Amino acid sequence: MEDSRNNQTNAREGSDLSATSATAPSPDQLPKLLLASSSPRRSQILEMIGWPFEVGAVEVDESLRDDESPREYVARLADAKARAAGDVHSHRPIVAADTTVVVDEHILAKPADSDDARRMLRLLQGRWHQVLTGVALISESAGEVDVEMTEVRFAPMSNAEIVWYVETGEPMDKAGAYAIQGKGARFIEGIKGDYFNVMGLPVRLLYDLIRR
Repeated sequence: MEDSRNNQTNAREGSDLSATSATAPSPDQLPKLLLASSSPRRSQILEMIGWPFEVGAVEVDESLRDDESPREYVARLADAKARAAGDVHSHRPIVAADTTVVVDEHILAKPADSDDARRMLRLLQGRWHQVLTGVALISESAGEVDVEMTEVRFAPMSNAEIVWYVETGEPMDKAGAYAIQGKGARFIEGIKGDYFNVMGLPVRLLYDLIRR
């Protein structure tokens, strides 16, 4: 798979991230992060890998701009969320992320209703698609934004399977109308890239941002 990382900003001088300096941080001395997200999945990932954090969720306008690519979209929203959180929570490293699903260059955000969820699953079933996550890491004096891409293949789904899955309720607050870590896992046929990216927070990319 083509390397999907595309650094958007790089302002490293004077960073006050406690684990970022000319010397890479020790794996057991990661900085405590403020997670600018209400996503239980992102919290679950950080808890799972033992990264200290606290939650400081914010709301931003997530409207897609004219002629904005999916990569530009997730990078912009991640940066906007991190900076909005920074206006409230200062003096600490802040991480924010935004995830979307892309098929045929069309963004599939969270479904508006059950009909929309079924439409998305019909588009995804039996084919590959991309999951893009923008990750922003900022401090008072530095900021990094990068994007991770993972390819996911859905198995063919019958109409009965699509209807059943939507009726479970799981797709309704998920980009692309599925959760790879939930009931949707039974329909995932293949993956190329970071599994945690599909959940909503690419761990390796976040670690790389800390080390830059």
